[in-house]
Amino acid sequence: MENIRNFCIIAHIDHGKSTLADRLLEFTGTLNERQMEAQVLDNMDLEKEKGITIKSHAIQMNYKLDGKQYILNLIDTPGHVDFSYEVSRSIAACEGALLIVDASQGIEAQTISNLYLALEHDLEIIPVLNKIDLPHAMPEEVTDEIVELIGCKREDVIHASAKEGRGIEEILKAVVHRVKAPKGDPKAPLQAMIFDSMFNSFRGIEIYFRVFNGTIKKGEKVKFISTDKEYNADEIGVLKLDKQPHNELGAGNVGYLISGIKVASEVHVGDTITSAVNPGASLRGFEQVKPMVFAGIYPVETSEFEELRASMEKLQLNDASLVWELETSAALGFGFRCGFLGMLHMEIIQERLEREFNMTVITTVPSVQFKAFLTDGSEISINAPSEMPDPTKLKSIEEPYIKAQIISKSEYIGAIITLCMEKRGIIKNQNYLTTDRVEMSFEMPLSEIVFDFFDKLKSISRGYASLDYHLIGFRESDMVKLDVMLNGEKVDALSAIVHRGKSQEWGRKLCEKLKELIPRHMFEVAIQAAIGQKIVARETISAIRKNVIAKCYGGDISRKRKLLEKQKKGKKRMRQIGTVEVPQEAFMAVLKLD
Repeated sequence: MENIRNFCIIAHIDHGKSTLADRLLEFTGTLNERQMEAQVLDNMDLEKEKGITIKSHAIQMNYKLDGKQYILNLIDTPGHVDFSYEVSRSIAACEGALLIVDASQGIEAQTISNLYLALEHDLEIIPVLNKIDLPHAMPEEVTDEIVELIGCKREDVIHASAKEGRGIEEILKAVVHRVKAPKGDPKAPLQAMIFDSMFNSFRGIEIYFRVFNGTIKKGEKVKFISTDKEYNADEIGVLKLDKQPHNELGAGNVGYLISGIKVASEVHVGDTITSAVNPGASLRGFEQVKPMVFAGIYPVETSEFEELRASMEKLQLNDASLVWELETSAALGFGFRCGFLGMLHMEIIQERLEREFNMTVITTVPSVQFKAFLTDGSEISINAPSEMPDPTKLKSIEEPYIKAQIISKSEYIGAIITLCMEKRGIIKNQNYLTTDRVEMSFEMPLSEIVFDFFDKLKSISRGYASLDYHLIGFRESDMVKLDVMLNGEKVDALSAIVHRGKSQEWGRKLCEKLKELIPRHMFEVAIQAAIGQKIVARETISAIRKNVIAKCYGGDISRKRKLLEKQKKGKKRMRQIGTVEVPQEAFMAVLKLD
């Protein structure tokens, strides 16, 4: 056991985690040249296309130092704020972490939040300064920032370049020397924690776990504590690039288990695996994830509802931060109300449903969770605009507030403060990390940053600003429900809960946007935005019509008028019975209101 080291790589998005992981695998000879490709651990097409890590990936390396053979279990983690739950689960399975900082960009908001996660779990932090080969790298200044943040010595910071393969050996030596060997008793009753799982259509559910105490053997009967079900360990092994079966795994190891489980709901991330014959106690799992953004996901064809449910269950295995429940909508039929950690997370889930499970889905306007206090003294949670109570019964509404930490270059302070003020934010603190970099904290409503806040922040700061946020509680606000009506009929999937001060402008922009997106029909379509009975905005899509007077040449005007009147009657009747077709883009129109 003293030759095992479990460590993860944490960093802000795009600071070179996956490239560094590639170099470590190359240096230890885990992969041969034929298997090697850029970002080899990012095995989803989506990850390669977007250039981001979405899932944590575990892999085992063998490394020889001073005549001793070491086993290094590496977990590469995502860097985006929306996937911080992945990071927290990886951290729980490790004893050490490589904290990577880009030498040209310095410390970013996500670096700090991931660092705090690691320190909470008492991990040994090894700071690595990456990308020192870039022409505009600032190794001295950024080293100072790291020393100030972690309180380590200057010589503890390893200078590396993952692209050129510099500093890789120093990193591996530091992992062996500085990261503690896992503690645990191989002879105690088995205790292993599930930190990830995924669905394989041929073999059932594959479970990834870390053994804390005891030993797991192939073929023995194991028990999952939270569901109290027993299974046979048909195959266990370690995670190289492909899975390598072993006969037993002792304490401190990371591995996988296949036991032919077919039902997704029987596997919970954070659950403890123990022996059925000699059971051990349950380990402390992960805290339940709190979704930030809620949106409805509906199948385009209502007959595909059951298929969508099965796909969601399989996806939830692989992404434990996805939360969902059943919902019905007058416009869209049966579907699911899903909770996501942020807008990027929502986009990725929608993409994965379409790619991995061939489901075409419609996503409704995202919203956050509000608390409504009624006149009879009761309190209800509102996750969707359709759940908003009658205004006459409503006493007050509270909305969630977050604390946002933004780190940026000092020249963009003015623009960032203006943006946050527009989003009803209050500046709480501002401090200079260096002469050129500022950390600002704001308190602002979550509903304001759900839509396009991150994109706007990036564009006004030329990509320099970084954002990290967490929930701080609920506060009273004047929120109203804005309904969208097409030809007098409410479309519940387009309605939104907005602040009264912004409702009129919001309604006007939404109507203009929908006018562009909804195709013209054979009859006139009226698009209206309303608060209760009051219409706040209206746009009209004119009808497509046939030229009925083309056959009249010359002659009396009354003949033309008769034909036009006849057409007008037909259009009126058509409008009463015709239905307006709304394309998928229109449901997402709200996201791009500008």
